[in-house]
Amino acid sequence: MLLLLPPSETKRAGGEAGSRLALATLRFPALTDARRTVLDAVAALALDHDASVSALGLGPKQHHEVAKNRVLETSALLPAVDRYTGVLYDALDAGSLPAVAREHLARHVVIHSAVLGPVGALDGIPDYRLSHDSRLPGLRLKGVWADAVAEALAGETGLVLDARSQGYAALGPAPHALWLEVVAEDGSGRRRALNHFNKHAKGELARAFAASGENPTSAAELVEWGAAHRFRLELQEPAKAGGAPRIALVTAA
Repeated sequence: MLLLLPPSETKRAGGEAGSRLALATLRFPALTDARRTVLDAVAALALDHDASVSALGLGPKQHHEVAKNRVLETSALLPAVDRYTGVLYDALDAGSLPAVAREHLARHVVIHSAVLGPVGALDGIPDYRLSHDSRLPGLRLKGVWADAVAEALAGETGLVLDARSQGYAALGPAPHALWLEVVAEDGSGRRRALNHFNKHAKGELARAFAASGENPTSAAELVEWGAAHRFRLELQEPAKAGGAPRIALVTAA
């Protein structure tokens, strides 16, 4: 199974001394040209502080984020799963996982960065500031990423579980993927979609997947895996005709 995760706007600073971005080492090397296009556009924008503040939607206390984009290819790296922070990644807590579980992450988890596209969980990436809805002058992120990412993900022949947000999924549809929805169910059986706790549930699921070392190969096996690890997973009909098949992660309200 391949688990697709969204990134986070918040990131851990720093990195391994002496490390530098090497596009050829990242997962999905077919995306190298698209990665180069976005990196060059972000670096060029970063030379204009005011334009960057506007394009990146930065608040008064976030202006320092522009400097990160000036040194994307010379700053130190952290594994992607350690670079991102926030609700999902706090729940995943990859740094506390044993080496064998982190190796499972490396094989089976991909994180969709706005600046580098989908990368492996342990791929080294720099600190940066760019979101799926950032406005780069003369460049539409969706135009760069959508077809290239969809083609790269189409090469995955096994089960793909898409836990990305809608915004990142739009940057590269995952053909034949199961779309993960997190819903809360109250005592009367009524369900509602979650926002903040959506991320926490996805992080817990990703951690359990890594720690288990198991690899479901079908939707039915994924449901069985979930039950064995105290996750209530239910197959759902597509939200619309021709839409992606869905699987619900049901939590208590």
